[in-house]
Amino acid sequence: MHLPTPERLIDKLVEQISPDIGPGGWQPQALVGMHTGGVWVMENLVERLGLREMPTGTLDTSFYRDDYAQRGLHDGVKPSRIPFDVEGRRILLIDDVLNTGRSVRAAMNLLFDYGRPAHIRLAVLVDRGGRQLPICADYAGLRLDMPAGERINLEKDADGRLSLVVSGRKS
Repeated sequence: MHLPTPERLIDKLVEQISPDIGPGGWQPQALVGMHTGGVWVMENLVERLGLREMPTGTLDTSFYRDDYAQRGLHDGVKPSRIPFDVEGRRILLIDDVLNTGRSVRAAMNLLFDYGRPAHIRLAVLVDRGGRQLPICADYAGLRLDMPAGERINLEKDADGRLSLVVSGRKS
């Protein structure tokens, strides 16, 4: 499977989100990235959309997932950081890959622990299908259907370059 580069997919997200930034648009008031890949995407969007002054935050949903008992705690749990008042804000939630919708549900639960946002919209680098919950991305760099046995991950190398890696292919 040939995938576009993450940079190209971020360009597509910028094209989709840009109209909502200006007058007459939805105008998000804060960006929140989900660890780890969603934070990387958020950092790129902040730069490319010129939103350096907009409040940003990060979420690690490890303890909020409904499958925590089965999956356990993964290595590299990071602290969530929301340094702004969530109450009444329009929040753009950002993740790298949307699959079942369970991580996004967990992120929304965690956000509500900080306050009640006015709106939440979801931007993802890749929507790979396979939803188990009625969660849908408002913005997606790429939408595709992948078999359940395959995974797609956003990775970052030592030089800061992003790449998409597909694993678990069936021969």
